[in-house]
Amino acid sequence: LDKWVHHNVQYAELSDYFYVWLKRSVGHLFPDLFTDELTNKDDEAVANPARFASLGKKKRDLAEQDYERKMAAAFREMHRVLRDDGVLTVMFTHKRVEAWDTLASALIGAGFTIHASWPVHTESEHSLHQAKKNAAASTILLVCRKRESEVLRSWGSGVGSPQDPTTAKPQNPTTPPPQDPIWWDDIKGRVRRVAREKAQQYAQQGITGVDLYISTFGPTLSVISEQWPVLTSEVDPRSGEPIPLRPEIALDLAREEVIRLRKEGLLAGRAITFDAVTDWYLMAWDAFQAEEFPFDEARKLALALGLEMADLLGPLKLVAKKSQSVVLQRPEQRRKKGMVDPEAALFAHTIDAVHTAMLIYTEDGAGACDVFLQNRGLKRDAAFKAVLQALINAIPRTRIKGKFVRPEADILDRMRLAFYADELTAPPEEEPPLSAPRQGGLFDDAAQEENFDGDDADEEEDA
Repeated sequence: LDKWVHHNVQYAELSDYFYVWLKRSVGHLFPDLFTDELTNKDDEAVANPARFASLGKKKRDLAEQDYERKMAAAFREMHRVLRDDGVLTVMFTHKRVEAWDTLASALIGAGFTIHASWPVHTESEHSLHQAKKNAAASTILLVCRKRESEVLRSWGSGVGSPQDPTTAKPQNPTTPPPQDPIWWDDIKGRVRRVAREKAQQYAQQGITGVDLYISTFGPTLSVISEQWPVLTSEVDPRSGEPIPLRPEIALDLAREEVIRLRKEGLLAGRAITFDAVTDWYLMAWDAFQAEEFPFDEARKLALALGLEMADLLGPLKLVAKKSQSVVLQRPEQRRKKGMVDPEAALFAHTIDAVHTAMLIYTEDGAGACDVFLQNRGLKRDAAFKAVLQALINAIPRTRIKGKFVRPEADILDRMRLAFYADELTAPPEEEPPLSAPRQGGLFDDAAQEENFDGDDADEEEDA
């Protein structure tokens, strides 16, 4: 099955251009194919809010529901015609968590289990239709089979054999099941365990960076799809019934576990929770080992952490767009954009507090920084110290002629020695490379747009 595009591409609207010309040129030869004024858009499975524009603020929700309904119907038909021992492979390209959630809900609701997910490089960096677009160069292949309970039910009823592929109607994922539900609270531990075990296994096999997060999607969805129906402890106020689990909740849990695994490596085995923005900054240094790295990889890391690149580029000013890459912003750069303020009493994200302390230490010295840390209650704050330790471990500590190549490594080491010499440790320092290597990508992705337009942040890549 080729990729579903959510609202990436409005194929029917694009086809109108060709439809009107074909109708004029060959319509008399194929009159049955050109009876309408324009192409049929009502039956197209895309999330297009424009079709619900007259309904105001509800148009996006209605477009999403329409898309999921049509996908679910398509997958139910695939489930009906597929042999019980058959395999369904779904090709999907999308960068939003909501799209993944919708796809997984439709698959699971149709009676499929998701056994694996594989990232595949599918877009050429020289592709004309991808040029200057915030587009994904990787496609995810989802390997699916009929859920065992569906197969057993079909065989028990005398249908569903290889000679008769008709099966019982699968459970709708949007309504509570009639019997034998599995509770989300009961399988949370298993989801965490599977995600962690698979991440450890894949890491030992050499899978690193954002690939490590994506590699857990299939095993995680496999757990809930094999256990379906899965209910949450939340109750629908209209029906009084428990609300079914959304796949994105399980994916969020898996991402948290992979992040926890990587962070534990940076924190000598300690498990400490940071906010998602701080996690992204820390994981970016840990994964890419450079302040500049490909835009698409930054986007995939944001996806893995439940964030949007539009926020990191826009209001948070944590990175800046540079041609096909993003560049992590230093404290002094973020101050110019109003995100690092020495006068601030509170900080929305721990990384903002760390950057402010680094800025004060650089400009005003250890004494002023000490006063700042004391007045803000940061000097003894466990999360603040943990972020410092993780950054010290994550940011390359290469020296040339006795000086750190990375200014961030230098200032963090100075702060460690000034305030936390007995608490924070420094990792072994690296030997300088013989020549400066080109910063490659974990995915070696396609070129991205030169100038990121914040207004287009919610528009998806060309699939």
